Formats: sequence, C-alpha cells, structure tokens
Amino acid sequence: MPLQEPLWVLPRPASTAQPGRPPAATPAATPVSSASPTRAAASTDTLEFRHPRTHRELLLSGHRVGYELRRSRRRSIGFVVAAEGLSVSAPRWVGQGEIESALREKAGWILRKLQEQRERAARLDAARVDWREGATIPFLGETVILLLDPRTTGAVLDTAADALPGVPRLTLHLGLPQTAEPEQIRDAVQSWLQRQARRIFEERCKLFAQRLGVRMTRLTLSSAATRWGSASADGSIRLNWRLVHFGLPVIDYVVTHELAHLREMNHGPAFWDVVRSALPDYEEARGALRHEVLPVLD
Repeated sequence: MPLQEPLWVLPRPASTAQPGRPPAATPAATPVSSASPTRAAASTDTLEFRHPRTHRELLLSGHRVGYELRRSRRRSIGFVVAAEGLSVSAPRWVGQGEIESALREKAGWILRKLQEQRERAARLDAARVDWREGATIPFLGETVILLLDPRTTGAVLDTAADALPGVPRLTLHLGLPQTAEPEQIRDAVQSWLQRQARRIFEERCKLFAQRLGVRMTRLTLSSAATRWGSASADGSIRLNWRLVHFGLPVIDYVVTHELAHLREMNHGPAFWDVVRSALPDYEEARGALRHEVLPVLD
C-alpha cells in the first residue's frame, strides 16, 4: 500500500464552487496571450500570480491572477492550485461571468494557496545543490560537507568529534580531482547516498519486522516522485532512497508504516494501531514528511 504523503511536490488540492452572478461593479476578467510576460507587481501590497499558460486574468481581492482555463464535460467548476499556478476547469456550457463569480467566492483560498506555492518554490530554489567542493547535503538529519580528495577511494564519511558549535561535524571525502565537473560530483554523491540508504533501510526493516511479527521477503529502493514507500502482500517492500536525508525517527516511521501493511493492507483504525504498537509517537515523524523540503539534486 502506498504511503500517501507526497515527496517534493505538494498535493494538488481542488475545490468546487457554485456558480452565481458576479457583482456589477467588479472588473471583468481580461483575455490574455499565453506568451505574455509576467508583469511586476505594482507595489509590495499588490501581488501578481500568472500561470505559464494563462488564458484569463482577474483581480481577486486587489491581486491580479492569471489562470489557465480548461473546458470539459465536468458538471461543476473546479480549481487546482499547483506549482505552475491556478488552473480552472469548467463545463462548456458555463459562461465566463459564472466562472469569475466562482473565483471571487473562493478568492481567499486561491490567494492563500498561490502564496504557499510561491513560498515553497523559493524554498526549493534555495535547496538546490550547487555541486562543488564545500556544498552541503542532509544525511540522516545532519549536514554533510562535500570535499574533493583525490587520495580517497570512492566516498568516505568522516566524523569530526571536536567540531565547533554550529559547524557541521560530518564531511564526505570524494575520490575526485579538484577539476571534477558538477555532474561527476553529483553522481558520486547520489551513488553513495543510495548505498547508505540500502544499508540503513535493511537494518531498520529487520528491526521493525521483528517488533511487528511480520516477514519481509524483499527490499527494493524507489525513486518515485510522490511516494515514500509501498508494500505488497507477498512481503515485498519498496522505500524511496531519498528518505536517507531524514533522521532515523522519520525513516523508522516509513519503515513501520509499510511493514504494518503486511498485517493490515489498508489505512483503517486497526492499521494505525499496528503502527502505534511499534512507534507510539509516529505522528511527529509523519508531520516532518509533509513539511520538510528535500535538497534538489538535479
């Protein structure tokens, strides 16, 4: 069974609104070209959001929103706010005025979600790894500094027991020359992270399988974009290797979650009782999966 929290993309919430007539004094939406450039906000108090495939614009609570409009056979007007911006789906028979009225009715929700997506995009941009010596990556909840060391074979993690307060105590020595290309550094680090992930996951699966009284038949690593893990009735477990960025409490939660499915192949109350029997405080680790932003390794 899949673990339903997303990985490095947010859920795509959708909402519907009952159509109605827009207030007469409210400006109408303006058709725009999808190739139009994004205009800067008029002031710090006025925001502008534009979908890259913007078809229409509308002022919502004083903020200009450019949105993608798709016509379909659906019976109601639906909204989706994702990383690209606002998408609106509407039946072919619904007039533009009714769409605008529905948008204004949900203006608070739409603007809040658009701002959340903008802030998340900024965090993701800040999390993008610059593949060079001195760059950092998270590993088991700690910060690791990358060092290029031609004398090293492969990749070796060094722990500085006497590290100063506020200075990362972990350094990863990579057997690469100082002239190594960013792609070489990235590939060496990802390969090391995946090897560590397999080793750590196997240890934790063995531990929690014993606690839960289940038998895991096979462990495989996943690179899925929206799933942390999955379990099959035959005892096979799949875990996303990117979990290795988190601390052990989070890894243990995902491991326990998937192993618990070997007893309860659902997410009912009995399933959560199984999880709680091994991890009484699992809710805290579950929350970390929803809010942490992982490094962007591409």
